[in-house]
Amino acid sequence: MATRAQDLEPRGASGTGAGTESATDFVSALFALSSLEEIAAAAARHAQTAFGASQLRLLWSLGKDDGGRPAWTGWPDVACRPLLDELAHAPGREAELIDAPALDTRVLPPLDGAGSDGICLTTSLGHWPPSHRAVMLADWPPAELPADAACTQWRAFCAVVAARMGSALDIAEQRMAAKRLEKTAKLQTALYAIADLAAGELDMPEMLRRIHAVVDELMYARNFFIALYNAVTDSVRFIYFADEKDRRAVDPEQEWPAIQISNSLTLAMIREGRGALGPSERLREEFGLLTDANQYGPDSADWLGVPMMGDGQVRGAIVVQSYDRAGRYTEEDRALLGFVAQHILTALMRKQAHDELEQRVEERTRELTEEVRERQRGERLQAALYSIADLASSELDMREMLRRIHAVVGELMYARNFYIALYSAQRNTLRFIYFADEKDTNMYNTELEVPIEQMRSSLTLGLIRRGQAVRGSARHVAELLQVPGGIGLGTPAEDFLGVPLVAEGEVRGAVVVQTYDPTVHYTEEDSALLSYVAQHILTALARKKVQAELERRVQDRTHELAAAVSELREQILVRERAEQQLVHENLHDSLTGLPNRNFLYGALERALARLHRDSSHRFAVLFLDLDRFKVINDSVGHLSGDQMLKQAGERLLSCVRSSDVVARLGGDEFAILMEDIQVPEDACHTAQRAIASLSEPMYIAGKELFTSASVGIALGHARYSKAEELLRDADVAMYRAKAHGRQRFEIFDERLHQEALQLLDLESDLRRAIQRTEFEPHFQPIVSLRDGAVLGYEALLRWRHPGRGVLLPADFLKVAEDSGSVEQIDWQMFERTCRDIPALQANGGYVTLNVSPRHFRSPALARQLLDLLGEHDIKPQNVRVEVTEGALLDNPDQVFATLDALRTAGVLAALDDFGTGYSSLSYLHRFPLHALKIDRSFVSALQPGDRGGSAAVVRAVLALANTLGMEVIAEGIETEEQRQWLLEIGCEMGQGFLFSRARPVIDWVARRH
Repeated sequence: MATRAQDLEPRGASGTGAGTESATDFVSALFALSSLEEIAAAAARHAQTAFGASQLRLLWSLGKDDGGRPAWTGWPDVACRPLLDELAHAPGREAELIDAPALDTRVLPPLDGAGSDGICLTTSLGHWPPSHRAVMLADWPPAELPADAACTQWRAFCAVVAARMGSALDIAEQRMAAKRLEKTAKLQTALYAIADLAAGELDMPEMLRRIHAVVDELMYARNFFIALYNAVTDSVRFIYFADEKDRRAVDPEQEWPAIQISNSLTLAMIREGRGALGPSERLREEFGLLTDANQYGPDSADWLGVPMMGDGQVRGAIVVQSYDRAGRYTEEDRALLGFVAQHILTALMRKQAHDELEQRVEERTRELTEEVRERQRGERLQAALYSIADLASSELDMREMLRRIHAVVGELMYARNFYIALYSAQRNTLRFIYFADEKDTNMYNTELEVPIEQMRSSLTLGLIRRGQAVRGSARHVAELLQVPGGIGLGTPAEDFLGVPLVAEGEVRGAVVVQTYDPTVHYTEEDSALLSYVAQHILTALARKKVQAELERRVQDRTHELAAAVSELREQILVRERAEQQLVHENLHDSLTGLPNRNFLYGALERALARLHRDSSHRFAVLFLDLDRFKVINDSVGHLSGDQMLKQAGERLLSCVRSSDVVARLGGDEFAILMEDIQVPEDACHTAQRAIASLSEPMYIAGKELFTSASVGIALGHARYSKAEELLRDADVAMYRAKAHGRQRFEIFDERLHQEALQLLDLESDLRRAIQRTEFEPHFQPIVSLRDGAVLGYEALLRWRHPGRGVLLPADFLKVAEDSGSVEQIDWQMFERTCRDIPALQANGGYVTLNVSPRHFRSPALARQLLDLLGEHDIKPQNVRVEVTEGALLDNPDQVFATLDALRTAGVLAALDDFGTGYSSLSYLHRFPLHALKIDRSFVSALQPGDRGGSAAVVRAVLALANTLGMEVIAEGIETEEQRQWLLEIGCEMGQGFLFSRARPVIDWVARRH
């Protein structure tokens, strides 16, 4: 398909014929457009006229879909739909079509819609934050395809479209954000509207119609219905139904048994308890339902229904549907409708409760209207009942409420003489809770309880026992009630009307009105009226009693809550104290009570920050270490050691100013921070006082113990940026003080600074050396002192430094231990040694590995070492390990377990540098050791004929080893006289320069050959 470069010149670039669009006109028109679709259409037209592209498609993404992938849209919709489906379901296709640098153009095989012999040019228009992307695809017939797809004209065209698409995507994103805000606001407004409708005075049909309108504001809801489900009767009631095509009238009160609508989508959704979305025909297939358009209406293009849930049960459903295939519902619509449905259910429940209450009131009012013939009397009765109800709900006390009830009854009938009596079967009494009488004034406004035995002539007792209303003169009533005495108690009334108070079929008391005026008579209507009012009075009394009980409970609960609040406050105070204690413990040493390392670091950081703000600020850090503390601690025990640390802290506090900070860093290390010092000598004087104070004897557990301190001083300087750096330099100065004889102080100066820098360089070299495996073993033979036969080799560490040559452990081991890299170095040594052992052991013998004390902190050491031997097919019997006395003392139990596991596997152990440590004799018999190695310091001091000094020590070691059944190996043999002398006193094995220096394995192999 080779073509000429000028084939890419835009058509009509030099002409002005009709229909030709210049680049300037195109750019002006492009930037005048606003929508992404319009921009895509303009680009397609220009690509057709200017470059001959037969079809141009634009894809762009705005944001991401639910799966976190770009949400793609395309123009034109029909041509891009297959591509969009590929992007959605084939992630690899997205990388092929989309992922490319901005304005990168590639030639692809024909895509959907291109001719079989066509070519597709794909150009990435760019990526914009947060997740906007765009790509342009153009089809060309092969004959018109440019030779170079990245030609200047095409790239310029793509750049213009990319620039316009970028700004249009930003605007579209802003519009989408605005739409989301608008949708949120609409949802909030809708929820408020639903709540207002529930609280309003509208009837149910009108409220439902307005709820329909609210939902229609949120989504397409012309076809909308609400169904309520009755789980008891297993039936559905369509309380609201609106549909464009199904015009059948639906009775909102009709209950549809489930068996009659078994193929209803709504019922199926209610039974499943989950929403459904999609064409109704497909949903019926999913639910296994039959289609019956006559019963359920026509199928919809899209159907969306959600259940209304209440108290964990399905209470009904809300459904919207569309008969237009262009309008589809989304998952977002489903979530929105589900959310709104719960608020609609709440509104329905409120409205239903309100309507039921109103219905009950209306029914009761109708009953009163039917019973009371006169309208005016009925209104007064209703007002009286409301008044009594209001009184029952008021905050009035019982006596005032009854007085006002008396006034209400007086509005209905003659009631100057009025009382209420309650009967107590349990107490067998009549209690007059209210009494007002013109004649018997001594009982007015009092509460009186009278035993039944004293009331046998009482009309009230007779009324209660009869259980029916009675009226008439006192004499007539007494005869009717068969009251002994004939007229009852008290002043006989001209007319008497009494009604029982009945609740749950039992007579609880009576309400009585009576008159002494012969012109006043009570009627049957008064009797009916008072009977009815009496029940409300009884209800009011019951409510008041419940209210009083509730108030009592509330008061009790208030007291309980007050007590609970008080207890909670106490708990909060306890918690705050605990938190303060935790903060204190986090910043203070639990043994001495002094500030700890965390506290000191914070104080140092603040001092450094102040120094960087104010260069005149002076401060110093003193780093102290107790000399010989480990010896004392191991000798007299940890409890005494703890007491020594406490006394040391107290003494240091006595040596400093109140503003200075004395901190324990851990172990036997202390530090002092001195701020606002005038001259460095201030720190020196404090160091001298601390050294002098700690030199004084300490009396602990009946023992006089001595210690001393070495002090390192670091002065605040602008070169420090972290507290660790300052404390590190003070530590370096302290170790220099120890090296110069202990019980003294040293100031970190430029010389020490340079040494520290050298140490940092050495640390860096060590890290690189580990990465480059620059560590290697050199082997020194262990021989028979009689005939010089090689019995084995000791693998000694060497560092083949690229700039300094071969370095001995003394040159770098201390730095390796301090930096925590010694274990990595050892494992490199073990690995190299295992590779060299086969060459060394051609003639037999064993190889000894030196194991650092740090390794014994790991319970897995024995297993790891044996696994390494297994990887190199080395028999455990051919390898031995050497440990130092310090390793035995550091963690005796763990060391014993490791050595015992190695001995069980065949790896023997030797104690290195025996006699130079402390407590060696007390620990020696406890460990599974095979050999002792006499330190070179004793061997070098041997002299012919010597009977004391080093000779005595060596003899003692040999005797001890013979007693324990151990081998003895003398180290550092450099002269023939030393060999002869060792043989004379019974030592059979040794190593040293007399026999050979440590050499690499290649030298030993060369010697053997």
